[in-house]
Amino acid sequence: MIDSPDKDEHGGAPVARVLVAVCTYNELDSLPELVAGIRAALPSADVLVVDDGSPDGTGEWAADKAGRDPWFTVIQRGRKLGLGSAIVAAMRHASDAGYDFLVNLDGDMSHDPVEIPKLVDVAHREQADVVIGSRYVPGGAIEGWPMSRLVISGLLNRVARIALGLQARDCSGAYRCYRVDTLDKVDLNRIRASGYAMLEEILWLLTHRDAKIVEIPIRFVNRVQGSSKLSLGEAVKSIAMLARIACSPRR
Repeated sequence: MIDSPDKDEHGGAPVARVLVAVCTYNELDSLPELVAGIRAALPSADVLVVDDGSPDGTGEWAADKAGRDPWFTVIQRGRKLGLGSAIVAAMRHASDAGYDFLVNLDGDMSHDPVEIPKLVDVAHREQADVVIGSRYVPGGAIEGWPMSRLVISGLLNRVARIALGLQARDCSGAYRCYRVDTLDKVDLNRIRASGYAMLEEILWLLTHRDAKIVEIPIRFVNRVQGSSKLSLGEAVKSIAMLARIACSPRR
């Protein structure tokens, strides 16, 4: 576990550099509102968009924003390479740029940015290496999901806990705050899951490095904008990848 950032020159609360990452594919309808919400929730945070060649103009909007606002950065990857690899790209950027904490959330307004300060605060106070915004701890909630999505999510989490020995209740939720110094202990080149299973794989890798993982309740609202990208096919791929990870040596 890594110590908190140093206190400021007046001896006050720790001053942390926070990067909020949003991985996007066709999120133009929601991204401007989300970015505004992030800055309203935590004005000191910088924002990174990792876009996978969205045909709806998401990447172009982000590039224009980056040209106007110094706190905003975009990585345009040109083609759809997967959520997991996009989060890894954000982790690399956070490390290279010297941030203390990386917060990741969905780009569709399902995750309320008002929770960002709470995630960062818990990471500070509890010296946590990962803070998960959890749908499945007491106080957490999911709104608007059909039964099929609830079953898929429940199955993924059960497989992850059994196969990988994870203790978290919400292993597949993307709303997280990572301590960047802890991520630096992981060889990101060895992460094999480029899709949704990356969310479980990074927890598995960090668990084997004695990372402190904390969950706090969040309210998840089913894609306020757009349509879901997690299909049954993606769920099957994720379960197959989790099985491969479980059979691989710890590293």
